[in-house]
Amino acid sequence: MQSASKLSNTCRSAAGKPFLSHLTLSNVFGSLKVKTIEPSHPQLHPLFNKNYHHTLTTTTRTMATNTEAATPTTVTDPKLVKLRELLASAESGTGVDALIVPSEDPHMSEYPPECDARRSFISNFDGSAGTAVITAAAAALWTDGRYFLQAETQLGPDWTLMKAGTAKVPEIHEWLISTLPENARVGIDPTCHTIEAAEKLAKQLAATGRSLVPLTSNPVDTVWGSARPAAPKAPLRVHALKWAGQTVAEKLEAARKEMAAAGVGALAVTMLDEVAWLMNLRGGDVAYNPVFLSYALVTTDSATLFVDSDKIGDEVASHLAEAGIVVKPYEEAFNEVKNLASQGVRIWMDPAKVSFAMKTVAIESAAANRKREENGTAKIKSDKIVLEKPSPVTAAKAVKNEAELKGLHEAHARDGVALVKFFTWLDKTISSGKTLTECQIDEELTARRAAQAGFIELSFPTIAGANSNGAIIHYRPLPESCSTVDNTTLLLLDSGGQYDCGTTDITRTMHMGTPTQHQCTAFTAVLKGHIGLDVAIWPEGTPGCALDTLARTALWRLGLNYRHGTGHGVGAALNVHEGPQSISARFWNTTPLLPNMVCSNEPGYYEDGAFGVRIENLFVIVPAKTEHKFAGEYYTCDRLTVCPLQKKMIVKKDLTPDEISWVDQYHEHVYKVLAPRLEAEGCAEELEWLKNATSPL
Repeated sequence: MQSASKLSNTCRSAAGKPFLSHLTLSNVFGSLKVKTIEPSHPQLHPLFNKNYHHTLTTTTRTMATNTEAATPTTVTDPKLVKLRELLASAESGTGVDALIVPSEDPHMSEYPPECDARRSFISNFDGSAGTAVITAAAAALWTDGRYFLQAETQLGPDWTLMKAGTAKVPEIHEWLISTLPENARVGIDPTCHTIEAAEKLAKQLAATGRSLVPLTSNPVDTVWGSARPAAPKAPLRVHALKWAGQTVAEKLEAARKEMAAAGVGALAVTMLDEVAWLMNLRGGDVAYNPVFLSYALVTTDSATLFVDSDKIGDEVASHLAEAGIVVKPYEEAFNEVKNLASQGVRIWMDPAKVSFAMKTVAIESAAANRKREENGTAKIKSDKIVLEKPSPVTAAKAVKNEAELKGLHEAHARDGVALVKFFTWLDKTISSGKTLTECQIDEELTARRAAQAGFIELSFPTIAGANSNGAIIHYRPLPESCSTVDNTTLLLLDSGGQYDCGTTDITRTMHMGTPTQHQCTAFTAVLKGHIGLDVAIWPEGTPGCALDTLARTALWRLGLNYRHGTGHGVGAALNVHEGPQSISARFWNTTPLLPNMVCSNEPGYYEDGAFGVRIENLFVIVPAKTEHKFAGEYYTCDRLTVCPLQKKMIVKKDLTPDEISWVDQYHEHVYKVLAPRLEAEGCAEELEWLKNATSPL
């Protein structure tokens, strides 16, 4: 599955008071008032500049080409009407001229809990990536190529779709600068923007005479009102040491060594999956992600988990007590940061993960003791109270230990059995002349997974895209609108499971009858790219962006491509998308691909209105067996996923002998892993299907 930012510090059930009494950017990184200059891109004016053209679909304007623009018509969305009234009167009547509503929650989650899905609420677009910007005259949404078709369908006529990453489409700050007048004020919820993002945007706006305003309440919450979902209350569970591989005490000891080396007295852990990993706990507050709303603060001699105590049962309480973890209410996390900072304790915050609000609290608290700075008794100056550096937990979580890898292999074996049983059923059902719906495909596959030992939930909503729906990269079938699947269907099926031992994510594309030559050619080009990455060998220190072209070259030779990354990190019984590593054209991500990291390999091709193709396996990075080791170690891929590829989609003459050998060797491995499990269950029909599916090309 392809991966790609509240002012109460909890959801609606928290106390209504804002936890920040006064937020000023100057307190955080000094005055940003500089000489006002003209926007460097005056042509980037998407709603009012005649150089822009908006193609009207049935539901939304789409920012795509550099021709004539149209001014928005009368606003019909009552949510936007109410929101604009609130923007005009925000901050005690001073008002703001724009509001940025990101996807993220206070933990920068890719998938926020329902109570924090503000961007989805205000725009009706529910893709996992996107940022809404609302001004008095416009409402625009930026998203990437995975969601162009979905956004065009879900956005209403009051919205303009900004196809991020395509030619002539401005970035958000460029759009704001060219759209808003000088001295305009741009509002944000500082709990939903990272330190890095907020400070960068503030400087960009200030350079042209505009300002960023951290709001003391989120106006989207007011529009949402009583309809806003309550905070989730799912109970916590202990993640077994058998699969965790390290105790909480061992993880804390490693973190404290990093803290000592960095010269800090505290570490703020704010990402939900990082808290879960550090505490060897799992939860259910976010669908498909076994995490829970929480913060953690680690000091040199203590560790505190901030979480709703109602979620803690006896087993979890004993687990935490054994590890010496202090439990405090979720709402107290920012107060604890404030207290530490006021005592002069330097706090480590990851600027790409921690909210701008948390840094502000720390700096303002430290600054309140300015007299001690002036007389020389302060432990540390207020502007140095926060160390901005990538969290040590991120890297520790990304590099799997032996137990985590063992669990991931086991999860994929269980998943492979479920998939073979499902595909046996699917082929038999369609070949009998029956017609299914995409939703039935989803339900049956979920049932097969649920029958496996240790299954907890899906790792993301199943993407079952028939024919043209397969071209919608993150498509999700719904009962009222899903398509049918019969012997004329090319089906793209992207799915995964959360097991007690690990997380899976797999995509297979198969035709239920006779594919066209064009479909087979596209499939084979995607397969060649998949193989190209799978067999790659690279020197230590290589980032994923250096490998991305290996998965695209065969497609490029045909003049084809895909608008998403090639690979993302995957958690160990955690989120299906995790960093810091990725394999994509995002050249700014220079994180090296390290041994024992887990990544996806998923090139694809999508023909709008026709079909989609994607092939996805997960793999572990392992040392490569090379004759030499010039300048260090070399690495390659060790596959985790065990499920056949549909051979009739492969144009054998388009493959090299080595590529043909790769397919046969992969299928031999799949059979070796899955056949004994099927035999042990007495699954003769499924075993026969597997034999045929994995026979040599």
